[in-house]
Amino acid sequence: MNPAVVVIPTYNERNNLPRLLAHIFSIEPKFDVLVVDDKSPDGTGAVADELARTNPALRVLHRPGKQGLGRAYVAAFKWAVAEGYEYILEMDADHSHSPEALPAFLAAAQDYDLVLGSRYVGGVRVLEWDMTRLLISTFGNWYARAVTGLHYSDLTGGFKCYRRKVLETIDLDRVRSIGYAFQIEMTWWAVQRGFRVGEIPIVFYGRDHGETKFSRAILWEAIWTVWKLRLGLIRNGSPPSLPAPAR
Repeated sequence: MNPAVVVIPTYNERNNLPRLLAHIFSIEPKFDVLVVDDKSPDGTGAVADELARTNPALRVLHRPGKQGLGRAYVAAFKWAVAEGYEYILEMDADHSHSPEALPAFLAAAQDYDLVLGSRYVGGVRVLEWDMTRLLISTFGNWYARAVTGLHYSDLTGGFKCYRRKVLETIDLDRVRSIGYAFQIEMTWWAVQRGFRVGEIPIVFYGRDHGETKFSRAILWEAIWTVWKLRLGLIRNGSPPSLPAPAR
């Protein structure tokens, strides 16, 4: 078994998934992949199953229906920890994240416990988005930083790498967020537990095929979640005793 697994949640991504998987499996070092499908009406799960029949590095986790991105990641993280992976990466299925960046995440994970892929560190690296969507994203990250006090440039991004000990010390069943706020909440708990969190620059590409999952409900969840975290209205158990972070 490889020490690293890439988690890819899917919902109606049958046109994107085969090309994405082929790209990931062409990268060195090699990565295992877990596809988490929420019973996609377009048959994405069946496509993933067919690809997995001839590729032992690909696993598929089927869920009973669409329950939100956060719930899909929680199920995947539990599976990855139980399987013994040391590095658990996450990325989108729509080609907005390039597999070429995966080795850089592993390299950074030698110094950090959680590595965030940032679209905004050292400048804006977003392609094929209209100005409205870019402004919503940049303002949302500024707002999240201002409320939570977290200083990272991209708190809502979905291209990340966890060391397993981070996921082992967060009570995943008590993570409440289901949309983009899930990314903020997970980083918040990692910081609260004293883990080393760092960022690396990535290029973010507009969705290749299919429809965006962004919605007003997801936006409102993010707006309120940061305040709930800051005010202690969301709890995740008592942080374990950890050694002081390396300087």
